[in-house]
Amino acid sequence: MDAAVQEQIPEAMNWSTENCTISRTMEILGDKWTFHVLRELFVGVRRFEDIRSRAGIPRQVLTERLAALIERGLIRRHPYRLPGQRERSEYRLTQAGLDLYPVLVAMLQWADQYLPLDAGPPLVPQHRGDCGERVSVVLQCECGHEPTPREVAFRPGPGAQRR
Repeated sequence: MDAAVQEQIPEAMNWSTENCTISRTMEILGDKWTFHVLRELFVGVRRFEDIRSRAGIPRQVLTERLAALIERGLIRRHPYRLPGQRERSEYRLTQAGLDLYPVLVAMLQWADQYLPLDAGPPLVPQHRGDCGERVSVVLQCECGHEPTPREVAFRPGPGAQRR
């Protein structure tokens, strides 16, 4: 192969995507209804009918998404009973689900910048602590630097497989 052509081929082409971390994540999170369910749980809406009515999710779709999120360990059922009624379940985030919070905040940041509404953002993440300031997600290396996206490179890790 011509050396000039060889130099233009990205290094990533040498590595398989068969075990891609992003693909595995998108198998769980890759449809709009899943993130709608997570959004509701993140803002404190936990009961089936409340999630369904607030998010506009069809009943069967919500049932399927909740089951999948439970199976993947992102949420768990928590029983509750209103006086005079049968026991029902609330849905609560597990640690794995809570660890998706920065992803949701990053999505909000991106949308607020590139899909802004004239009236401003409808949802603002704020620190519940003393300061009450807006929360944002930043890229940070283990030394504490905040590189721009162009200063970050994906390199093959220990689980990478050659093509």
